[in-house]
Amino acid sequence: MAIETEFKFLVHKDLWNQVIPNKSLDIRQGYLYSDENKTVRVRTKGEKGYLTIKGKTYGASRPEYEYEIPLDEAIELLNLFCPERIEKTRHEILFAGNKWEVDVFQGANEGLIVAELEVESETDAFEKPSWIGENVTDDSRYANSNLIKNPFVKWKST
Repeated sequence: MAIETEFKFLVHKDLWNQVIPNKSLDIRQGYLYSDENKTVRVRTKGEKGYLTIKGKTYGASRPEYEYEIPLDEAIELLNLFCPERIEKTRHEILFAGNKWEVDVFQGANEGLIVAELEVESETDAFEKPSWIGENVTDDSRYANSNLIKNPFVKWKST
């Protein structure tokens, strides 16, 4: 079974503005199916398409299966079946031997910046860059599948 173990953090915007990413890609994604136990996501990431199935999260880990699909099919799936979408730019930053992925959201999630770090085990030690803020791994509001249903602009001031 493929297991994804990932920590999620908010980003200090003032410090983030000083960071120069190693790589950046635009992402559009939607959900073909989503409930508390699983999601089926379609995504375009740069010039590639993906279909991803994720299971229920326990701690920072969950089953994940991701398959590259033709870009034109990913776009067609998004257009046919995903009227609500997440749009963001993903920036990759190498720091202290780890690859941090920082998502800067647009649209209904404008203003949200989230950093993710994928690790081998939930007990792995890692160094955080200065621009990393609160750990929101356990806050389901920040899951992309929930941001589609309840966008950041609706609750950011609470």
